[in-house]
Amino acid sequence: MKILMLHGINHNMFGKRDPKQYGTITLAEIDSRLQSLGRQLGAEVESFQTNSEGAMCERIHQAYADKVDAVLINAGAWTHYSYGIRDALAILTVPVVELHMSNIHAREAFRHVSVFAEIVRGQICGFGVDSYLLALRAAVSAVENG
Repeated sequence: MKILMLHGINHNMFGKRDPKQYGTITLAEIDSRLQSLGRQLGAEVESFQTNSEGAMCERIHQAYADKVDAVLINAGAWTHYSYGIRDALAILTVPVVELHMSNIHAREAFRHVSVFAEIVRGQICGFGVDSYLLALRAAVSAVENG
């Protein structure tokens, strides 16, 4: 089983950026935890991070061509306004799980809306790094159970 983890804008700054919201864990540490859990669950997890909206759309297109089994996405601020990324995700025919480290519904009003909500299998938020691990478990379950 192949699962693609898409990290959005500014996520390369995890560990340095707003530790109250995101903790001190780095992106490399998050990816390491995902790969470890993926091995336990029988899934290969590939991670991709970009600060370019176009590059994110291109990677989603590649995921379609590669026939990945599921996609996890933490698009960061793009979650709230990127119809381009939303439209790219809508091309996928596999489970897509949206996730966020912080509880986006308890933050600024603009963060309460996800333009992806209508097209993703589900959303997990508010559990810090565990949001990633819960999302991976949900994606594996969705693939295995249809």
